Amino acid sequence: MSDHDTAEANTGEVEEANSAAKKKQSPLGRLIFLLITGACFVYLYFRLNGAAAREGLPLAEYMTQVFANVAWGPWLALMMAYSLFYFLIDTLVVTRALNWLLADIKYKDILPIRASAYIISIFNEQIGKGAMAYYLNKRDQIPGWEVGSVMLFIMFCEIFYLLIWATVGYIFGGGGLPEVFQIMPVISIGATVFLILWLLYFNGTLLPNNQLRERRILHGFRRAKLWHYGAFFLLRSPALLAAVVVYTTALNLFGVEASFLTLLPYLPVIFFAAAVPTPMRAAAITFWVILFPENEGQMAAFGFVQHNFFILFNAIIGLIFWRRAQRDLFA
Repeated sequence: MSDHDTAEANTGEVEEANSAAKKKQSPLGRLIFLLITGACFVYLYFRLNGAAAREGLPLAEYMTQVFANVAWGPWLALMMAYSLFYFLIDTLVVTRALNWLLADIKYKDILPIRASAYIISIFNEQIGKGAMAYYLNKRDQIPGWEVGSVMLFIMFCEIFYLLIWATVGYIFGGGGLPEVFQIMPVISIGATVFLILWLLYFNGTLLPNNQLRERRILHGFRRAKLWHYGAFFLLRSPALLAAVVVYTTALNLFGVEASFLTLLPYLPVIFFAAAVPTPMRAAAITFWVILFPENEGQMAAFGFVQHNFFILFNAIIGLIFWRRAQRDLFA
């Protein structure tokens, strides 16, 4: 088979996977996300309206005052620096995961597609990762299912990396957390057991005759060793630790007192909520208001501006690299 035929076959694999994913999107799933979004906006309206009423102000005037009291200059500089730092770390993680499990691709060659994928991630982060898989398949003729498996590995590791930092935050600051965080030890122990079973399954120790692990979409998990998971955590962690510093500083610029130790267990939970594809990151905004109930207006404004600026500024980074990505893809 020629290189051209191989590329066509691999592209067909990616398109087949994308088509299958679209078919799996059920009306029930869309309805659930609509209900979540509706519940978030209703909750936010009543909380903010109640806060405005306590101040003796209409809701619009109350929120106008909240936004007027923000130190916007320092906040903007802080968020631009953080977004650029996150982009560099994020690209490093994707590059290393591909190097470990699939192919030797240089960091500078991943930069354009990782940046361009942020444009699609405005709507859904996971679709952005799918776009990266398609790009790498077209440009480097890497089998589509195997690229997809690396993206799955990254998503899987991101869940556990957030959970680990949430657990660390609970250990050091659990006394001052809301009651709901008391379930953290149970979640952490359960996740540890699950990860052990997961590793044993994919190295063939558990259920050795089971063929599910042989599917091409699970190629990355078959190749991954324990040290890959640990290395992922170490590479990704600077982004979260920087986020703790940035978000704590930003909260103070919004007039809300917060400490690094307070935000450490909060941020992983909020980042989970931010991954839910709700309009304007409504789920994440709602979590900020729930976790800081004494500052409803400031937290709603903070959550709205913080998460949406991050997404949009990343998309601007993507636009800078867009022509380079197109040139690489269609050369």
